[in-house]
Amino acid sequence: MSHSLFEDSTPEEVKNAKGLHLITQSTPNGQKVQIMLEELKDLYGLSWTKTIINIMTNEQKKDWFLRLDPNGRIPILIDNTQSPPFPVMETSAELLYLLKFADKNDVLGFTDELERSEALQWLFFWHGSGAPYQGQVTHFTKVAKEKIPYAIERFRNETLRVYGVLEIRLSGKYTGEPREYLAGKGKGKYSVADIGTWPWVKGWTFSGFTDEEMKAFPHLLKWIDRIAQRPAVKRGIGEEYALKQ
Repeated sequence: MSHSLFEDSTPEEVKNAKGLHLITQSTPNGQKVQIMLEELKDLYGLSWTKTIINIMTNEQKKDWFLRLDPNGRIPILIDNTQSPPFPVMETSAELLYLLKFADKNDVLGFTDELERSEALQWLFFWHGSGAPYQGQVTHFTKVAKEKIPYAIERFRNETLRVYGVLEIRLSGKYTGEPREYLAGKGKGKYSVADIGTWPWVKGWTFSGFTDEEMKAFPHLLKWIDRIAQRPAVKRGIGEEYALKQ
């Protein structure tokens, strides 16, 4: 046991884990890494263990968790094959870590450097310009004690704007060639760029957007449905990751 990473209050299943261990809750951010792991299981037989916590009780703000991720956000991935165990925080970094160390054939990535750059661009686009906006929509419409019309309008509009950016990409508006996925030549290839984006965007209904508003994004809606059919995606958002009451 590494004393710098674990303390007495660290759950035993975390302290005693072997190999990869995921601490998560099945939120959009948690689902990114859950899906990635499930995809790697289908590709290579990857195995891991997991601890599911309840972020509504602020478990992720306790000292045992902050030792692993000072930002106090799920998910956190711990690689116990490293000595000492190596924690990885931030979902995009976790996806890229798994891509580097678990996807030896770059099935979910790219060997071509320009395609790889495309994947990074779209992964970072959603991480920095999509998830924060959509997250704030959910906060100000569903969680905030005071409903602030300006905040709701601003973050709804910004989320619709970034949906529009994804629609431009997928529709081929400026290239003349519609795409099936965000990165890669031609119609693109399913990759970490899609995995890092889909769990948030598929929740547009939960975030309060209407069918009428989403009519502006037909290619985005098809992309959501296309990815939803993948067996690993279904498992990655499924009952196996549900919070046990």
